[in-house]
Amino acid sequence: MQTDHSNENEMKLEFDARSVNEGFARMAVAAFVAELDPTLDEISDIKTAVSEAVTNAIIRGYDSPKEKVEVSCKLCGNCAEITVKDHGHGIENVPKAMEPFFTTKPELERSGMGFAFMEAFMDDVEVHSAPGKGTTVIMKKKIGAGMGV
Repeated sequence: MQTDHSNENEMKLEFDARSVNEGFARMAVAAFVAELDPTLDEISDIKTAVSEAVTNAIIRGYDSPKEKVEVSCKLCGNCAEITVKDHGHGIENVPKAMEPFFTTKPELERSGMGFAFMEAFMDDVEVHSAPGKGTTVIMKKKIGAGMGV
C-alpha cells in the first residue's frame, strides 16, 4: 500500500549560534507554517516557542557563535512538528532543566522559563539531551485545534 505524502512538507535551516538569528528562525518557521492557515494566536505561539528553543540552543548549548543551530519543520495534515537542535554542551538532568526558573547562566539574567514557555505554547514538547552530545527539542502544534477541527 502506497502512502499519500501530498499533505506533507518539510524544510531545514542551519545558522550560526548568534542571538540575532533567533528572529530569523522564528520568522522562517512562521512563514513555512502559514501554509496550514493558522490563526494569529497559533502563529504567535509557534514563534514564541521557536524563539525560546533557539535561544536555549545558543545560550545553553554553545560558547562560540561559530557553532551551528539546526531548525527543521515538518507539516503533516494540520500538524506542525518543529525541531531545534544543537551539538553543544548538552543537558545533564533534563527534568531539572525543564523546571521553571532553572538556569545554568544566572549571570546573564536568564529567567529559566524557556522550557515552560515551550510547553505552554505547544501541544507537545520532547527534549533529548546528553552531556557533550547536544540537545534536541521537538515541539508539535496542531493547527485549528481550538476551532473544533
